[in-house]
Amino acid sequence: MRLTELLKSDEVTISCELFPPKQGAQLENYKKIVKEMADLKPAYMSVTYGATGGTSDYTVELANEVCNVNHIPALAHLTCASSTKEKVASVIAELKEHKIENILALRGDIPQNAEFPLPDQYKHASELIADIKAQGDFCIGGACYPEGHPEAQTIYEDLDHLKEKVDAGCEFLTTQMFFDNNILYNFMYKALKKGIDVPIVAGIMPVTNAAQIKRITSLSGNMVPPRFLAIVDRFGENPEAMKQAVRDAEKFHDGAPTLFHRRSREPWLVTMRLHDWIALYDRQKAAETAEG
Repeated sequence: MRLTELLKSDEVTISCELFPPKQGAQLENYKKIVKEMADLKPAYMSVTYGATGGTSDYTVELANEVCNVNHIPALAHLTCASSTKEKVASVIAELKEHKIENILALRGDIPQNAEFPLPDQYKHASELIADIKAQGDFCIGGACYPEGHPEAQTIYEDLDHLKEKVDAGCEFLTTQMFFDNNILYNFMYKALKKGIDVPIVAGIMPVTNAAQIKRITSLSGNMVPPRFLAIVDRFGENPEAMKQAVRDAEKFHDGAPTLFHRRSREPWLVTMRLHDWIALYDRQKAAETAEG
């Protein structure tokens, strides 16, 4: 199923993101993780390509496990920074073979001290998107930055590049994390004004400890609301208290849908309303305890 069909629904959906193993010996265990996540009946599951392509050898194999073994729509990541054009063509051929029709096309993180792009690489995600579109009938997604790409001088320069992605064939966008819904609302208004009207999946990363928030903000420069920083300062060293504090804060939410990516040391990520995720998490843990 093409993800654009799912995104037409007004229902809150769950998606899980899988990080392929770094070593092939771990692949069988990861297939078990795919099965466990598929049992939760997510709307779709995405499979990453590794921050610098380090786990890319297993992306298609896990996406096939998602789609053709567990019968959940799969979204395979593909990046510029870690792939030659020849490698991209090879991956696209594999995806066609396995009838995987959704691709998230990203530039990816450029390795430190690396020359980029090399003559046989794509420089921008828009170039990758255009080539994917030329090579097959895929549903192509891309990334967007509600607070502006860190390499862009202004949010408006970033939106110009985002429009290039959409014009190249990008059919939906997934945001980088943010911690304030108003940032998303303002971004979506600016995107519409620029003529960007494809579906946008919002990504928020709930933080479970103080060290995590410090690491996140140092790497991304994301703006963190003072009320959330206050929660982290007070409860950040106690995961259970942190979860309860965030649950309580949600009671005072403005009622708008809160979609998020929950990233942790687990090899998956969930996108849904915060209070719905907490309820699902609690039910799953309760079931595990009862079975244990």
